[in-house]
Amino acid sequence: MKTILLIIFTFILSVQISNAQWLTETRLTNAAGDSYTSFNNATPLAANGNNIYAVWTDQRDGNDEIYFKHSSDLGITWGTDTRITNNSFFSGYPSIAVSGSTLHLTWYDNRDGNDEIYYKRSTDGGNTWGTDTRLTTADSSSAYPSMSVVGSVVHIVWRDSRFPVNEIYYRHSTDAGLTWGPETRLTNDPANSYSASVSASGNNVHVAWEDNRDGNGVEIYYKRSTDGGNTWGTDTRLTTSAGNSEYPCVVSSDSIIHVAWNDNRDGNIEIYYKRSTDWGSTWSPDTRLTNSPGNSYRPSISVSGTNLHMVWYDQRDGNYEIYYKNSSNYGVTWGTDTRISNNSFVSAQPFVAASGPSVNVIWDDNRDGNYEIYYIGDPTGNTIGIQQISTNIPARFSLSQNYPNPFNPNSKIKFQIAKLSNTKLVIFDIRGREVSTLVNENLNPGTYEVDFDGSKFSSGVYFYKITAGDFIQTKKMTLVK
Repeated sequence: MKTILLIIFTFILSVQISNAQWLTETRLTNAAGDSYTSFNNATPLAANGNNIYAVWTDQRDGNDEIYFKHSSDLGITWGTDTRITNNSFFSGYPSIAVSGSTLHLTWYDNRDGNDEIYYKRSTDGGNTWGTDTRLTTADSSSAYPSMSVVGSVVHIVWRDSRFPVNEIYYRHSTDAGLTWGPETRLTNDPANSYSASVSASGNNVHVAWEDNRDGNGVEIYYKRSTDGGNTWGTDTRLTTSAGNSEYPCVVSSDSIIHVAWNDNRDGNIEIYYKRSTDWGSTWSPDTRLTNSPGNSYRPSISVSGTNLHMVWYDQRDGNYEIYYKNSSNYGVTWGTDTRISNNSFVSAQPFVAASGPSVNVIWDDNRDGNYEIYYIGDPTGNTIGIQQISTNIPARFSLSQNYPNPFNPNSKIKFQIAKLSNTKLVIFDIRGREVSTLVNENLNPGTYEVDFDGSKFSSGVYFYKITAGDFIQTKKMTLVK
């Protein structure tokens, strides 16, 4: 009888999820003080498989402290609020990142008499946390950190005022936050540099920020490192409009780099986007992604395979609401705007994170009289690239031959996961260079299928390699155009 009920429940749940889009909003905080997400360059939301992790700044204790919350079932239920910092000074604007079961957290804190960058980590998925690590020691304001993690390498950038103007600084750890390399000054110009955002893919580290060195307002600049942050290339100016281009967000997936920002070149503030398909060497023209009578502010992007998910807040409805749009082809084309909040108050500062089949969004909202953290998820919004086609537990791990093969330009790759595993599926060219990562997350047991779009690659032989726990297998495929 229990088996029959379990089968019925599983069937009903699978039907609900397969037909679902955005679920009902969930209020994550309910405290006496304001709770607010973060600055736009931060990443206060992280996801890995079914796990979703949120951090925010919270005033319930009489001063600003960092709080944490975790869901292990794609945002359906959430654990209790966990206070991460505990001092009588300001601690705020956190960023969180996940790699396996290790969570990395950074924020800025003025317990030392001025603003400093702090870091701490959890090695058990947020159940317990290590001690606070102070990363900056200059007698100035070091604030608004942004973080990206690849395996055991942690990259952090921030805005720093130790010079007469604000500059962008960088620091990294190669041992999952245990020890840290020296601080690196990334900018050096007579104007202010703000709002740095960082994203890493393999040994390539990409940083975008806003800068007013050109005298015509604020522009978006970019630079990269090809050796894990040890050395850096020159500054590249990405925008040239007469208006202000502000609050960039950068995300990367192998050779493709995506940057979005808000821009007032059109008389009101709109969201713009551009991309590079060659590791940041050359860039596409600017693409205007919003076109409404109200202002659109502070985009946040998440990338997963070929999929891009973007959120921002927008006043086209008379008050600020959260909007979403996506691209399923590396940002070549974009879908329509979708409004995902709906109330007569202010909904602002959204952040998005995609993992497995789900898309997850948090923001802060004052509908309750003070600002609280809200969450909404789409449990099937990221299934364009990877789909779980069976939940039956396989007897063993396996990687199937792609089909069709040869192909032009799309092919499907099927694989089986025998137990919960950190799974990575990577495409290599004939010279052994990694050209695309299709999967990089924890996957539950089952059978999966991934779409590989080869439209941006040249004809030739490619290899695809899966790593899932101790299981490693590589197969060959041929792209013919």
